Amino acid sequence: MTVGRAHVVDGRLRALIVNSKNANVATGPAGLEACRETCRLLGTELDIPATDVFPCSTGVIGRPLPMDRIRAGIAGVRAQLAPGGLDVFARAIMTTDTHPKVRCARLGDAVLVGCCKGAGMIEPDMATMLAFFFTDAELPAERLRGALRAAVDLSFNMVSVDTDTSTSDTAVVLANGQAGPVDPDAFGRLLTAMAIELAQEVARDGEGATKLIEVAVQGAPDKDAARRAAKSVVNSPLVKSAVWGADPNWGRVAMAIGKCFDLPLDPDRVRIAFGGTDVYAGADLGPEPLRRLADHLRGDRVRIDVDLGLGAAAATVWGCDLTPEYVHINGDYTT
Repeated sequence: MTVGRAHVVDGRLRALIVNSKNANVATGPAGLEACRETCRLLGTELDIPATDVFPCSTGVIGRPLPMDRIRAGIAGVRAQLAPGGLDVFARAIMTTDTHPKVRCARLGDAVLVGCCKGAGMIEPDMATMLAFFFTDAELPAERLRGALRAAVDLSFNMVSVDTDTSTSDTAVVLANGQAGPVDPDAFGRLLTAMAIELAQEVARDGEGATKLIEVAVQGAPDKDAARRAAKSVVNSPLVKSAVWGADPNWGRVAMAIGKCFDLPLDPDRVRIAFGGTDVYAGADLGPEPLRRLADHLRGDRVRIDVDLGLGAAAATVWGCDLTPEYVHINGDYTT
């Protein structure tokens, strides 16, 4: 992201270029020059400054970019530009994703579209995740930047597939203003809602995943504590494995909460529920509650609620189950 950060300093971008299957990371000075050449080539093709091009790469670490293929791909691209095509773009940037992730919404006369990729090595703030939003709404640059930060904080920063981090974590929003002004607050709400949907898609499409896990923590002393506790649960290999097997082992969740050693937890005040069914110590787990619990855990979306009983702060995060397929995918990723 060295080149990208330098190009976005002035808040002005006119083009994105993304290559998949190669992260262009740990490739030394040659990798930096390859990235700069890519921007120069696209800038020349589109008749814009190279500094108005934002480059992204995602894929295997440590391999040089195949510049011959990139040069050939850029040549003549201006003639190929046409309205639409976001689905094609979203599919082209996939790595181990099983499907493209795209959303579209309207705000008055303006349109907001978004797409992202990500399925493994997902634990922001450094994930193998790319997210792009495009709008024709007219907004002051600072309001647009603030809206993106707020949206990312409640969406992509609240998702985790496997706790592992990488080097391609990027979220960008571009606005050309052609549809005229919109209400900034309404735009911010729309952007946040779209980002949350896309973040959930990343978690649902986690490598080998069969279930989306939603962990909602309330009763925390502050927002950071709520987030840490929720992430501790959704990232626990034992919790993720139990969800995969539809095993109502609430002790795994209690264990994950207990790993947050800085929280002054009182076990008598903690509440844990799966799909609305209380499961913590003293809960009534007779035949009917057990049936509801089993039905919920066998579904493709599992909700875990935790009340810490320590305050008023809350956080919701998303993840996925841990399956044998995750090991298979990553056991031969490059071979």
